[in-house]
Amino acid sequence: MMEYHVISEAIRLLEEYRSGDAFFLSSPQQTLLAQGTYAVLPPAEGDTEAGALSRRVAELLQSAAKAGHDAPVVVGALPFDPAQPAHLMVPMSVRTAGTLHMDISGPSGNRSAIKYKVRPYPEPKEYIRGVEQGISLLHKGELRKIVLSRTLLLTSPLPVDTAKLLSALASSNPQGYTFAVNLPEPDSGKNGRQPAAQRRERRTLIGASPELLVKRKGLSVTANPLAGSAARSSDPAEDRRRAEALLKSAKDLHEHQVVVEAVAAALRPYCKFLIVPPAPSLLQTATMWHLSTVLEGELSSPDVSSLELAGALHPTPAVCGTPTEAAREAIRKIEPFDRGFFTGMVGWCDLSGDGEWVVTIRCAEVEDCSLRLYAGAGVVSGSSPEGELAETGAKFRTMLRAMGIENEDSAEEGDAE
Repeated sequence: MMEYHVISEAIRLLEEYRSGDAFFLSSPQQTLLAQGTYAVLPPAEGDTEAGALSRRVAELLQSAAKAGHDAPVVVGALPFDPAQPAHLMVPMSVRTAGTLHMDISGPSGNRSAIKYKVRPYPEPKEYIRGVEQGISLLHKGELRKIVLSRTLLLTSPLPVDTAKLLSALASSNPQGYTFAVNLPEPDSGKNGRQPAAQRRERRTLIGASPELLVKRKGLSVTANPLAGSAARSSDPAEDRRRAEALLKSAKDLHEHQVVVEAVAAALRPYCKFLIVPPAPSLLQTATMWHLSTVLEGELSSPDVSSLELAGALHPTPAVCGTPTEAAREAIRKIEPFDRGFFTGMVGWCDLSGDGEWVVTIRCAEVEDCSLRLYAGAGVVSGSSPEGELAETGAKFRTMLRAMGIENEDSAEEGDAE
């Protein structure tokens, strides 16, 4: 009876989510729903300094506690570019439950009754040219890896039902991290770059990420970087072949090693010990196989919060590249849009410093009748432009299948803006 109660409570939290003034995050261990706004962390210059953001968050939580807030927690999202402001807040209430198990099948097998128009940005040919530029930088020795992304803008005559989409993502990605975060109104595009979308209505960042950036519980710390991917197949034999090939792929193993080394190097200064498995394992989602490594350690000090650890890790080579600053600068030049919160992080942190932060991938920004989907691929030595284009297409399928669309070609092409 106790297990049934926990499961039903988690589903109840999902059902009570409403876009507009709520934050939702389900993980393999916990479901969290935050509602209302008690306080918002104001933007400030200097958060790019190591630890500056986590210190401001700690001060906000302490202030809320002194004012009588019961067990304050900060929730929200951080952007890919640390120079851009974080979107973090202390909600009025936070409720948690156990693992979200849903006994209903996802909508991936049901074709959407809604007709969407799709506009890729950049166009596939432009994306291929961008990957070619990235490969050129690798050959010159300027980079070891760069992650390049593209977007799909889907529009329909009807408003997007965010709560229904969140439920579909949760039911079809039970082992991942399903999230929904209200976003602030953005600034207009800078330096002539096209903004991620033209927005007038409230936006919601929604997705089902497979990747844990970092989790802290007491002195225990866990990170689970993913790098190296292969699309799933509906044929069981072919699906297993792809998984086995991924485990043996020199290109993907190299890409994964680069990420794990960077994550381990960032965590070690904070840890008494850190366990790094010698080889990756396979992690599967409904649409992808990933190379996965779970790093576990014990912190040297209880004063290091989950947000400080997340800041030390972000961005990992899994979403940016390496060396970090050179890769980030190359991304700014090659990608024709501002990533915003895509490849940032989503999560929570409490007054004790415990918390969980997830890499913001397999996601979309929802606004009224449109969704902007994002997907990226890691470019390393041995990458092919056509292969990276295909990988981004496979990664779009997490969001598309939750919408009842099998792939990007299933949506109706047209001028969506």
